[in-house]
Amino acid sequence: MPMLLLRGSLMTLFALVATPVLAGSDGTYHQVSYPPSTEPGECQIGVTHTLWIPPGVKTIRGVIVHQHGCGEGACKGGETAAHDLHWQELARKWDCALLGPSYQQKKDQNCRLWCDPRNGSGEVFVQALGDLATKSGHPEIAEVPWCLWGHSGGGFWSSLMQMKHPERIVAIWFQSGTAHGTWSKGEIEAPEIPDAAMTIPMMANPGLLERDHKRFRGAWKGNLGMFEDYRSRGAPIAFTPDPKSGHETRESRYLAIPFFDVCLEERLPEKPGAAGPLRKMDLARAWLADVPLEPEKTQPTPVPAADYRGDASKAVWLPNERIAKAWSEFIKTGVVDDKTAPPAPTDVNASREKEGMVVTWDARADIESGIGGFRVYRDDELIGELPTKPSTRYGRPLFQGMSYHDTPNSPLAKMRYVDPEGSPSNTYRVEAVNSVGLRSK
Repeated sequence: MPMLLLRGSLMTLFALVATPVLAGSDGTYHQVSYPPSTEPGECQIGVTHTLWIPPGVKTIRGVIVHQHGCGEGACKGGETAAHDLHWQELARKWDCALLGPSYQQKKDQNCRLWCDPRNGSGEVFVQALGDLATKSGHPEIAEVPWCLWGHSGGGFWSSLMQMKHPERIVAIWFQSGTAHGTWSKGEIEAPEIPDAAMTIPMMANPGLLERDHKRFRGAWKGNLGMFEDYRSRGAPIAFTPDPKSGHETRESRYLAIPFFDVCLEERLPEKPGAAGPLRKMDLARAWLADVPLEPEKTQPTPVPAADYRGDASKAVWLPNERIAKAWSEFIKTGVVDDKTAPPAPTDVNASREKEGMVVTWDARADIESGIGGFRVYRDDELIGELPTKPSTRYGRPLFQGMSYHDTPNSPLAKMRYVDPEGSPSNTYRVEAVNSVGLRSK
């Protein structure tokens, strides 16, 4: 049912459309939508915020925000962000919620109507967290800190939210996007850069194929310029080019998720649900490396910060040895390997229906490499695999697929297999396969 509310001191009447809660063994989904405003200074593009809360969590400790980029395709891709099993596993580990905003930008609309949060989307975002806090029964959602992942225009948005709310941000992943180059050229008003914004751990991750690309070279230059500026200010930031990608997100999640994992561990407030302050990163654990400007030719080797012999104010900053090794592998290959098997599926059930024996199950993603697919057995004989036609267009095959925007394909894949030749007397089991091909035990 639509309901009316007042937003801020502007006393502007908005219609908030709240969809029903979707609950299950895999957590709960909550959704709020806001129509476009015609008032000056308010967001002129509508947006839907979808929030996933892990099952059994009592107190939310933070919100992981997965923000898509500009254009109709990116907006459509963002619709499934909160349903991503791999990102959900990171959120589950730290009792965080996963938020996927999806703007309704039309083809002829300027993306900056939303990707510059000063045009109203920042206020709507904060409003959405408050409304979702009420709707979900987790009032702490309105106050807990955020991890910001932003692709293209989403990175633009994140870089400006960083200046407005630095005390709320655990870490930021800039995927081929930032507003830094735009304000440096005077195309938009430059924000004030508070000291707190330069304490946030960051990764700038353009694609190598953007470097000389006519359309997307601005993403490379913008990320590099931001890195150089922020490092000169002492900020903990890494420049992390993907040697295989252009503007698509490709397989960056295999480094982004471990990076956020480390930052959440070090920075979340000790008390669950606390609004702050965020803890500081342990800079004594940092590693440094030369900047990989030509990763297709040479790849710098990170070393502990105390052993670095170059100019630290110009070096890549990495939070610890684990991320330093993963970063080194990523800039060489565009992927991060995984040597461990995924968790085994649970709650495997088989029931007779019209189309045959329907096998269903639950499964949690491998936090290192996600879920590549499943193998279904009848009486210990392999009878099927999901997905039936795995796609490798944007990297390793994943059960939910992988879009240009680092989100699952739509419609969402189901953990369901139909065996037309089976019977209730058969025994079924299911194996999970992660994205590197390792099977559950």
